[in-house]
Parts: sequence; C-alpha cells; structure tokens
Amino acid sequence: METLQIILLALIQGFTEFLPISSSAHLILAPYVFGYADQGLAFDLAVHLGTLLAVVLYFRKEVFAMLHDWFGSLGPSGQPTPNSRLGWAIILATLPVMVVGVLIKDLVEHQLRAPEIIAATTIGIGLVLWWADAHSRRKLPMGSMNLKHALFIGAAQALALIPGTSRSGITMAAALMLGYTREAASRFSFLLSIPTILASVIWVGKDLVTAKDTVNWSDLGLGVFLSFIAAYTTIHFFLRFIERIGMAPFAIYRLMLGAAILGFLYLT
Repeated sequence: METLQIILLALIQGFTEFLPISSSAHLILAPYVFGYADQGLAFDLAVHLGTLLAVVLYFRKEVFAMLHDWFGSLGPSGQPTPNSRLGWAIILATLPVMVVGVLIKDLVEHQLRAPEIIAATTIGIGLVLWWADAHSRRKLPMGSMNLKHALFIGAAQALALIPGTSRSGITMAAALMLGYTREAASRFSFLLSIPTILASVIWVGKDLVTAKDTVNWSDLGLGVFLSFIAAYTTIHFFLRFIERIGMAPFAIYRLMLGAAILGFLYLT
C-alpha cells in the first residue's frame, strides 16, 4: 500500500467509526473514488483495532468501574449497582448483532456491498436519524438504561451489518426514539461499540490467521496509530458539542453523500 493510501484510509476509519455517517460506507467507496485496490483483511483489522483502543482509552474509567461492579455482582452474595446493570445492558445489546452477523456473514460480505445499497441505506438511515432527533423527548440519562431498552438498541445495531447504515447512527437513533438525551445516546453507543468492534476484530483476525497474504507490519502499525488518533479526537469533540449541534448536520451530510453516490452511478 502507498503511504498516502494508508493515511487516507486510516483517517477515514478513525473519523467516521464513531460519527453517525457509516465508516463501512466510506471505506468501501474509497477505492471507487481514489482508484485504490482493496486494502485487504490485515489493514481492515489494523484500523478497527486503532478505533477500539481509542474508545477503550477514552472511557477507561467507565469501563473499569463497569467491569469491577459487573464481576462483583456475580454469585449469591453479589449486589447489583448502576454500573453492573449497565454492563448487563451492553452484553444484551451486543447479542443481536453477533447472532445475525454469523447467520448472514456471506450475504454481507458478497452481496450487500454494492454502491446502490450503500446509497439507499445512507439516505434512509439519515432520514431516520433526523426524525428521531427532532421528535425525541431527550430527557432520559444513561442511568435509565434497562434491559428492554438495551435489547431494542441492540436489535437496531444488527441493521448496521448492512453497509451504509452506520452502527453509531442507528444505535443513537434508537436511543433517541426511547427518549434519551443526545449525550446519553452517544455514550451508550460508544460503550456498546467496545464488544462489537472487539468481536469484529476477532472475527477478521480469525480469517487473517488462515490467510496466506504477506503482512507489512509497518503499514499496519501506521494504520493503527492514525485511526487511534482520529477516533480519540472524534469521540472527544463529538461528546463535547453534540447537545448543541444535534444530529441534523450528520443527517444532511448523509443525504448529500447518498445523492452523490447515486449521481456518480447513474450520471457518469
């Protein structure tokens, strides 16, 4: 891979993974736009690992407290706490995407990556996100998360297996529909990304171990580093400004991106 290609794809992954605009859509479309060959499994694994490290580091205090209380709640003498309940909510919300991902893996990898599908999901989920943000009561804090709400958000996350949907976009929209604040919806989405991305890294890593491709470790290291920096920066500023700016700018971007894809497909 050329250095410019590594930088471009790593930054695309880092900046778009946690914004509600679909990182998978941007990574799939990048080769069409810039004329690059497919980056391969190893690089996909590297940039996803970078974003995973970013979200874990950013939420390290919350993750540690949640794990501590969750393990402490196990057993006959364990007592539930808000953190342990949040841990159970994240576990439950992760199950749908893992089950559906196993069932439709081949469909996702070979038939749902078409630009027409990406354009449709980009526009469709953009409208859903806009509607959810405009009509949400936006009163519930993340501490109000219960298992019923977690399962609803988790079921929505399973839709993100379709490229262009956006894992963060659909989970934030689902949380907003339930009445959570923008910050609460975003924080739960980011915490939910940890087991989801981890499962993806393990899944891709399993395929990589059995592949016979030559691995360029310096390329992968640069991809991890750049995607980590971009993702960490994105999380910080998104949480800082989301209550003020709302989801409308991201919905508008999705509509423009979807229209551009359709224009590229049918007018060129």
